[in-house]
Amino acid sequence: MSEILKEDIKIEALLESESNRESPMDKSNRVDLLVRNSSNTHVVIEIQVESEQDFLTRILYGTCKVITEYLKIGEAYSKVKKVYSVSILHFDLGRGKDYAYHGTTNFTGMHYHDTLKLTEKQKELYQQETIADVYPEYYLFKVNQFNDIAKTH
Repeated sequence: MSEILKEDIKIEALLESESNRESPMDKSNRVDLLVRNSSNTHVVIEIQVESEQDFLTRILYGTCKVITEYLKIGEAYSKVKKVYSVSILHFDLGRGKDYAYHGTTNFTGMHYHDTLKLTEKQKELYQQETIADVYPEYYLFKVNQFNDIAKTH
């Protein structure tokens, strides 16, 4: 994980598969490992063996759950911490040739196709340079398509 994020990480918690439930009716967040990087950012690491058609929305739910668990009542929304979601998948998810995928959030203009950028005040407020830096990032590793050679470009 340190190699992917290009910084040291610290394991914060080894979690049970039914962790993070506030009530019996709440969906569980099956996070296997919760770590923090040197920027105090949360990294959710999950190992998934069984195929789930709705896995993409499941990881969305998981990142949202971590975000809400670490924001205290009355805190400004600007205090929301960045979350990285890393999924090690032992099943085929979607179509694609690669074994490693990375996803971010950006906003593109519907008419001029420009990318929305943070203002200088927002950069100061969020302590980030881009909108994608504010939102969760997702890493998907499809073990079934891994050819024993890990490489970055």
